[in-house]
Amino acid sequence: MVMTRRMVALGALAMLAGCVGGGRTGGGGGGYRAPDPAPRPVPNAGWDAWVEGFKGRAVGRGIAPATVDAAFRSAGFLPEVIERDRNQTEFKRSLEDYLNIAASDERVSLGRQKFAQYGGTLQAVESRYGVEGHVVAAVWGLESFFGTRRGNVPVVSALSTLAYDGRRGEFFEGQLVAALKILQAGDVSAQGMVGSWAGAMGHTQFIPTSYLAYAVDFTGDGRRDIWGEDPTDSLASTAAYLARSGWTRGLPWGMEVTLPAGFDRGLLGRGKGRSAAEWQGLGVRAVGPVALAGGSIIDGGGPFFLLTQNFATILRYNNAQNYAIGVGHLSDRILGRGPVQASFGPDASGMTKADRQDLQRLLTARGFDTGGTDGVIGAKTKAAISAYQASLGLPATGEPSLDLLRRLR
Repeated sequence: MVMTRRMVALGALAMLAGCVGGGRTGGGGGGYRAPDPAPRPVPNAGWDAWVEGFKGRAVGRGIAPATVDAAFRSAGFLPEVIERDRNQTEFKRSLEDYLNIAASDERVSLGRQKFAQYGGTLQAVESRYGVEGHVVAAVWGLESFFGTRRGNVPVVSALSTLAYDGRRGEFFEGQLVAALKILQAGDVSAQGMVGSWAGAMGHTQFIPTSYLAYAVDFTGDGRRDIWGEDPTDSLASTAAYLARSGWTRGLPWGMEVTLPAGFDRGLLGRGKGRSAAEWQGLGVRAVGPVALAGGSIIDGGGPFFLLTQNFATILRYNNAQNYAIGVGHLSDRILGRGPVQASFGPDASGMTKADRQDLQRLLTARGFDTGGTDGVIGAKTKAAISAYQASLGLPATGEPSLDLLRRLR
């Protein structure tokens, strides 16, 4: 399932851009912003012809004709989905930026509220599946900002558009068949099956094949409902996914650690695991109120993190190192633990977080609103930089730099 989820990882990251980046403040912080309008279908004869051919293939794969007809009755070709698929870019955020966003003050505060609100549900889920509630809540927080950004794109329209487009046609056709199986089972209506533009659905963003493999009816109402306001089935389904992927109850995902002077850096890196006793003997110490565990240690660009086997299990959900650390760190913050203690080094432009925050403050004071001073260079900060550069007759690159900071000072 790693490969399957990773094939739509960029779609998920685009969703995350609304959940953990480009927030309400616009400065790049983790604030909530209102969902974008749902894309509108347009007539397309080629898509119409593809759908007619697909209907026969779907029936041949066990989908009832009535289910197929109902699914496509209100579906349409979505050119905006094609545009987003072709123009998506990898999000190359530093771990520092990612954690600033993933565990922003707003996200942590809301996460603690939701953890308290759904404490009974999460405890029941943990009792059945053995996955701690704060970890499940952290996945929820990163995937949809605790249910506030579940996606509003009709899944059948999105997947059929992407399958017709053909860039990853076989994959998306397989997801479309899985979506029809979900409809056939009666878990949701075609109108209610909405999600991200790449077909990820619900509070914790399951793609259709993952839903078929892992989704559960925890409420006992006969439906595995990940789309509604009640997150219970989504939270339980996420726990079921992690449990079946190898989660070990009671083992932390990892932790920040300190290394002694003269530590052999050749011992760092994923796959170079040692027991807790071995690390202890080498002078490694856990930061905060946690016991040192066995695992691998990585250099996070300032802080060092020890990663356990449960970290590898989170990677089964989304195979991106920053994401998995983000889930782990947010889960710790939801429990009331503090932020990362060690300082991150300068970024690629030579700027520290304090420099970037100073840049945002000075730009805003000059009338170029960055939307916040979180030190994360988001879209609004880049727009402010561009406007300031243009006002000086400089090339409007939108990129931060120490030279730009000196000019502002």
